Amino acid sequence: MEIKKTSLNKLHQDNNAKFVEFAGYEMPIQYSKGIIEEHKFTRSHSGIFDVSHMGQLFIYGDESLAEELEKIFPLDLKNLKLNCSKYSFLMNDEAGIYDDLIITKIEKGFLIILNAACKENDYKILSKLLNGKYKMILDENRSLIAIQGPKSVKILSDVINGVEDLSFMSGNWFLFEGQKIYITRSGYTGEDGFEISLTNSQAEKFTKGLIEKGAKLIGLGARDTLRLEAGLCLYGHELDKGKTPVEANLKWAISKDRVSKGNFIGSNIITEQLNNGVSKIRVGIKPEGRVIAREKTKIFNQLDLHIGEITSGTFGPSVNGPVAMGYVENEFSKKDTKVFLEVRGKKYPANICG
Repeated sequence: MEIKKTSLNKLHQDNNAKFVEFAGYEMPIQYSKGIIEEHKFTRSHSGIFDVSHMGQLFIYGDESLAEELEKIFPLDLKNLKLNCSKYSFLMNDEAGIYDDLIITKIEKGFLIILNAACKENDYKILSKLLNGKYKMILDENRSLIAIQGPKSVKILSDVINGVEDLSFMSGNWFLFEGQKIYITRSGYTGEDGFEISLTNSQAEKFTKGLIEKGAKLIGLGARDTLRLEAGLCLYGHELDKGKTPVEANLKWAISKDRVSKGNFIGSNIITEQLNNGVSKIRVGIKPEGRVIAREKTKIFNQLDLHIGEITSGTFGPSVNGPVAMGYVENEFSKKDTKVFLEVRGKKYPANICG
C-alpha cells in the first residue's frame, strides 16, 4: 500500500525530519534537535505539530442531525453552542471504544476530528448509523496544524488577528490571505494552544509564517511524551474496543443528563458501570527509579499478584524521570498505592499517582 504524505512533507524534509510510517502516512518523528529538546521547547515556548493525518469529518444537516448524533455519542449536542467543542467517543453496544474524538458545532452541522488509524472505519460506522440521511465529507483536501505552548497565543495572533479572544474548546472561522480557515483553542499536549484546519494549498505558507514568528516544528515523538506527561490517552494504547470510557477514567466526558436518559449506543453498560463500579481502571504510574516501563509491562501488587499492565510509558523530560499509564484492578487504584513493574525479568517499585 502506498504511504501517504501530508502537504507539509517537503517542509519536514527541508527541516531535516526523521520520518516514520504512522497510520499509513509518512510522518516526522523528530527533527535534528531530538525529542527531549522539542518537548522542552513546546513546554516553554511554542511547537508546531503536523496532525494532517487525522480525519476531518464534516456532517451537515437540519435540526434533526443533533438528535441523531445524540443516539450515537454520550453528549448533549442539542444544547452545544455554535463553535464550541466537546471530547467524546464512538462506542459499540458493549461501550467499547472505536475511537475518541472532538466534536465541534459549526453552522449547519458538526466537525468531528478523528484519529488517523480509525478515520476510515469511523466514517463507515457513522454512515451506516446515520443511514445516508445527511451530507458527510471526510475531507482529504484539508490539513490540520496544531500550535502548542505558552507563546502560541502571541505567535498565532501575530498571523491571525482575533484568535486571542477564543476560549478553551471553542473555535471560529478566520481569514488567511482571503481564504477561510477554522481555528479551535485546543490541543493534546497539556499546554495552551490551537488547532488550525485549512486547505492543503495554504498549509505550507501558513506554517512558515508561524516559524518566522518563533515557533518550531515538533515531531510525533515529543507529541507522545507531552500527552503522556499530561495524562492524556492515546487510541490503541489506553483506549480500544476492549475498554469503556468508565474503565478509562473518562466519565467526566459523559453528559450526566444523557446518562439519566440512557438512549445512546453503549448506554446500558455505561449506566451499570457508573452505578456498580468497574473491575479495572486507568491510572497514572510514577516509577521510583529511572527505569522506563513500556507498553505491556506487567504490574504487580506488594503480595506479588499480577494486577494490571502498562499501556504507555516513557521518559518525561519536564519531570526529568519516567512516567507511565496503565490499567490496574480497581482496589489498587488509590493514589500513592505501592506497585511493582516487571522490566526484563526484574521488579521495580512504583506508585499510583492518580
